[in-house]
Amino acid sequence: MITALGGGVGASKFLEGLLAIIGQEHLNVVVNTADDITFSGLRISPDVDTIIYRLCGIVDKQKGWGLKGDTFHCLKALGGFGLDTWFNLGDRDLATHILRTSLKQKGFTSSEITSKIAADLGLPDNVSILPMTDADVETWVVTCEGEIHFQEYLVKRKMDIEVNRVTIRGIDQAEPAPGVLEAIKESRVIIICPSNPIISVGPILQVHGIRKALEFSEAKIIGISPLIGGVPLRGPADRLMKGLGLRVSSTQIARLYQDFLDVMVIDTKDSSEAQEINEIGIESFVVNTLMADREKARALATALLSIL
Repeated sequence: MITALGGGVGASKFLEGLLAIIGQEHLNVVVNTADDITFSGLRISPDVDTIIYRLCGIVDKQKGWGLKGDTFHCLKALGGFGLDTWFNLGDRDLATHILRTSLKQKGFTSSEITSKIAADLGLPDNVSILPMTDADVETWVVTCEGEIHFQEYLVKRKMDIEVNRVTIRGIDQAEPAPGVLEAIKESRVIIICPSNPIISVGPILQVHGIRKALEFSEAKIIGISPLIGGVPLRGPADRLMKGLGLRVSSTQIARLYQDFLDVMVIDTKDSSEAQEINEIGIESFVVNTLMADREKARALATALLSIL
């Protein structure tokens, strides 16, 4: 059994490559849900949906999120009524959010809803998508203009303002979703996906009991840096790390996971950091981490499993 933790486009691309090489071995994916937002009355879980869409083979690969071939007629119509349209929701994508919201209002948990969505969309039988928690949590960022939801910062503002603090609302009351701790305990290898360490992996580690479970796990724990040449391919990892007073480097990310990490995978462009990572007691592994297509993602996954 393999368990992966993360969220976002980078994680989804890596998981697609991993799934292609593990045969029928079971894969658990513990997904960040702190990116969740209520928009136009609908509860949206971007990281969960992106990973489900990718592993079901229906994601829009050009954008990295949403459904391939989707249209945006409803969003345009909402704009005609003067409603916000900055969060891009495709017409078929809306069906997912309507179902999630409807089931949530009927009392179903996030875990139950996620399982239904994944099954209905055709997720492979050997994959389980596990929200990090069934509690409602949201990432908010503090900027010079005040506190705003992370999605507003990322999508609406296009990361054009400096962030000096990140808060996860509701995280203090968040317990691991069913199956999360068991997956960590029973896996032979645990992979921290190439995801933003502050707003994708960080919230997962803040859920009560998860970080401690990783510390006590007997599995080999491998982390993949989302940085290539010291910068992320997309997203605000560098901006957030700078805003929080952290050095933007794969070594710094390794330090954030230092209490449980065995191996840190870094790109060849960051090979100069290998020795520094080794010196903090974490084994470095240098490989091409750029996942330009599915085959390169598969090659990265193959390289990682060779560590075992």
